[in-house]
Amino acid sequence: MQLSPGSRAAESPRLPQLDRSRHAAPQVVDYLRDRIICLELAPGTVLSRGDLAAQFGLSQTPVRDALMRLAEEGLVDIFPQHKTVVSRIDIRSAQQAHFLRRSIELEVVRTLAQTRDAGLVKQLRATIAQQSALLEIHDYRQFVRTDQSFHRQMYEAANVANLWDTVRRQSGHIDRLRRLHLPAPGKAPEIIREHTRIVDAIARADPQSAERRVREHLSGTMSRADAIRARYPGYVTN
Repeated sequence: MQLSPGSRAAESPRLPQLDRSRHAAPQVVDYLRDRIICLELAPGTVLSRGDLAAQFGLSQTPVRDALMRLAEEGLVDIFPQHKTVVSRIDIRSAQQAHFLRRSIELEVVRTLAQTRDAGLVKQLRATIAQQSALLEIHDYRQFVRTDQSFHRQMYEAANVANLWDTVRRQSGHIDRLRRLHLPAPGKAPEIIREHTRIVDAIARADPQSAERRVREHLSGTMSRADAIRARYPGYVTN
């Protein structure tokens, strides 16, 4: 993966077709968040409200609202009357998001292992198979999306889908840290193995093993935070 901080807003030929029956700002948030998490909009990239409004065919108001939402999530820094910049990855924010997600997800997998839903196990194994196929073609962007789908499916099966939305809004820094870590030798195959172990524990109706596997899975990137920061000093800060 080649990464280079941008000095201005990156133009993309893949702008989504906005659903005019829905509010525009949330759709702009989703689009920009996705590009920031995938590091297509790297830390330091300047986001021009006027350019984005022109690209989406919108007034500047929904774009302004979208940028303010992203600022609340810590993904952009807004300097009034000056510029908006994609934020650097903050280790402390990543640590807090890790704590939140681990706390919730341990309960999620315990619940799933106690209910032992064969349909869910089949669904999760299919998602793992998709990840394996994406790894074969080195499509890290879709690999990340499928990784998120795997975890979202567990939250939905545990009837706490709204908590996934909460975790997602809080996880911009750790998600980007994971994206930097993903191309490290052996990391992506390790994710697939860990997902498989989680599903195996759920299939065996073994809550203790499921919790242990989730704890191991979610700790990998944070244990390498210092090394990632040393490799990408322009992207990661304390």
